[in-house]
Amino acid sequence: MTSIRGPSFQLVDQIDAEQLQRDGGFGARTRPLLVKGALRNWPAQRNWSFEQMAALRYKDGGAPQVKFQNGLVEQGQTRHRPVMPVGPYLQELAQLAAQPLADDVGLLPDRRRHQLAAGEEFFLDWSHMQSFQPDRMYLAQWNILDEFPALRHDFSIKDLWPGWRWTWEYVFMGPANTVTGLHYDFPHNWFCQVRGSKEFILFPPENTPHMCISQKFDWGAILSDINISRLGQQPEQLKEFEKTQGLYARVEAGDALFIPKRTWHAVVALEPSISLGVFGLTAPEVLFGGVPNEIKHIFHKMHLYRWGNCTCHKF
Repeated sequence: MTSIRGPSFQLVDQIDAEQLQRDGGFGARTRPLLVKGALRNWPAQRNWSFEQMAALRYKDGGAPQVKFQNGLVEQGQTRHRPVMPVGPYLQELAQLAAQPLADDVGLLPDRRRHQLAAGEEFFLDWSHMQSFQPDRMYLAQWNILDEFPALRHDFSIKDLWPGWRWTWEYVFMGPANTVTGLHYDFPHNWFCQVRGSKEFILFPPENTPHMCISQKFDWGAILSDINISRLGQQPEQLKEFEKTQGLYARVEAGDALFIPKRTWHAVVALEPSISLGVFGLTAPEVLFGGVPNEIKHIFHKMHLYRWGNCTCHKF
């Protein structure tokens, strides 16, 4: 297979959580920011192991059963989403998580990442995406905090994100080699990594002309037709993709990554992981962003807007 060069990248801006607080905390920002150790004092770091999550039970003693995501859905054909029990799935992840992560694995292996100088441009190892099939069963976008409200006390998102805003939270749990395809969300997002590690590639909004916007529907998001797991099969999309300039972040357990609205991004899990995405909108953003997206969602459920070409249903 011909080697794929892809876009050039730089490391995302990074700061330690304690330094962020000494600098006055998080303010207005339009670029991604990786906060190392942001979760180090949150109860979630103690309470959210795979084993503890597997033991969750409803008040009636019932075990959670959730609709899973079947492989990569942002690009390609959406497959049937099975409803499965959470407990056995997480118990299996606990066993997989006991295996150490090698320093030569990933789009940017750790061994190479530590050799980069500040501000240095680099290219990713896209052969990593050919080393596995992106077909892992993935517990994605589970609104666990609504089903188990007591778990909200395990997160101190206000420490990172002060001020009033309407937020909604989704948990992502899955094995290594799960892939979330290229897309952007209309709200800002704090992505909090509780267990495991993930690689993020991010592209600020000025790259949009080269992102090959898809017609596939996903609530609250705009998708790209660029499939990072099949770049070798997409010569026209790859040609556009290589015109972009990206940012790279490795988000490890205890870290939080700020993803500004309309920032294109894709995610590849390096290890079994537990993550919490916290999306937030201020009152004006609810009015001018949330309402139009909800109207599209209503029309979609009525089969009047992109029905059969979406991430939520297999047609």
